[in-house]
Amino acid sequence: MKNEDKKSSRQHMPEQLPELRVRNFEEVPYGYSPEAAVKEAKRCLNCKKPGCMSGCPVQVNIPKFLSLIAKGDFAAAARTVKEKNALPAVTGRVCPQEIQCESGCILGKKGDPVAIGNLERFCADYERDNNLIELPEKASSTGKRVAVVGSGPSGLTVAGDLVRLGHDVVIFEALHKPGGVLFYGIPEFRLPKSIVEAEIDFLFRMGVEIELDSVIGNIRTVNELLTRDGFDAVFIGVGAGLPAFISVPGMNLSGIYSANEYLTRANLMKAYMFPEYDTPIVRGKNVAVFGAGNVAMDSARTAMRLGADRVRIVYRRSRDEMPARFAETHHAEEEGVEFFLLTAPTRFLGDEKARLTGIECLRMKLGEPDESGRRRPLPVEGSEFKMECDLAIIAVGAGANPLLPGSTEDLKTNKWGYIVADLQTGKTTKRGVWAGGDIVTGQATVILAMGAGRKASDSIHHYLTWGW
Repeated sequence: MKNEDKKSSRQHMPEQLPELRVRNFEEVPYGYSPEAAVKEAKRCLNCKKPGCMSGCPVQVNIPKFLSLIAKGDFAAAARTVKEKNALPAVTGRVCPQEIQCESGCILGKKGDPVAIGNLERFCADYERDNNLIELPEKASSTGKRVAVVGSGPSGLTVAGDLVRLGHDVVIFEALHKPGGVLFYGIPEFRLPKSIVEAEIDFLFRMGVEIELDSVIGNIRTVNELLTRDGFDAVFIGVGAGLPAFISVPGMNLSGIYSANEYLTRANLMKAYMFPEYDTPIVRGKNVAVFGAGNVAMDSARTAMRLGADRVRIVYRRSRDEMPARFAETHHAEEEGVEFFLLTAPTRFLGDEKARLTGIECLRMKLGEPDESGRRRPLPVEGSEFKMECDLAIIAVGAGANPLLPGSTEDLKTNKWGYIVADLQTGKTTKRGVWAGGDIVTGQATVILAMGAGRKASDSIHHYLTWGW
């Protein structure tokens, strides 16, 4: 391989101009051309000890799939990724590669690392768009049945792994569309629903069954799945979908949403296409979003696309403590979202009809680190001020829904309501039951949930083959 290929700069992925995309829900990045993908893949040094793989939660053979792209064999590259990652078109779009696989790339020590995420997206899209998808070989049937509760990233990973190993898998999804947070939580402009549907269709074609509108813990319990319904194992991957709020006066005013409800209406129920889709949503003109994670950025950018004149991120810490990916904050700022940092709300203000009209805030300063390792925000006396606002979105995290854990005997939870499970195997305190993803760790990334699913599927297969 020519030295100039390895020393060339990282290939930029073209994207919609901010002034155009800010009022549409079309995907922002356009993706690589085949020529750009080959050029980017050729930058890989093919290290003897690839640091990129150590940063991948699902252990994709990154050097191999990059070398296949460099040779122009894009479909083979996609199949290589799928040996470990059931959702490459998804993770190539939303995975924080900059702190995982790309952070281990040796090229990043003196320049830009190889764009592993962009290339993962490229080969998955190329395979799908050119009708080159091939179903992998499956092991002969074991006669064992596995119930997967939840069709988010961890559940889909478990289902894909186990069906390839010859087990019968049924996914139980509470909502009317499969995909979990991939469908209801991530906006169309960041992860098109057609991509999620195509990835799930791949699992369906492999033999995974999906039962929608099935709320486990309500229509039936985990115990009933194991006894009455005859499943040999159960994996719980229901995520952390219980909205969190902030404790300030005025939270009951009309015009205040949890980010969970706001994004679910806009994404899963397509409120952005109202009245074609009969799901109304408040279209605020003066919007404040509380929080600074990826969900907050998704909410703010969605509000802009729904016609807001002004959108502000209100966060009590500084930019250095913001948990959102750089790409998300960068895109938000390009689209006109304002950042009110070191700012905390003290009271929501309303009119005589109990409609939100404004927010009273307080300036903050940073003190010593707290238990999270981030510097603790402290109020600045006498710094109160007010801002007008007709829509507030609370994006300060989410918790564990108690429905399923509360209806399952012998399933231990911690003080926050998350299921206690071995992080290396996914085993819970109840025999035959595994759990993984946000319901165990709290809110995290798609790829970390998939990594938990991969560990659990290995453990479940061992159990079905040799016992607990």
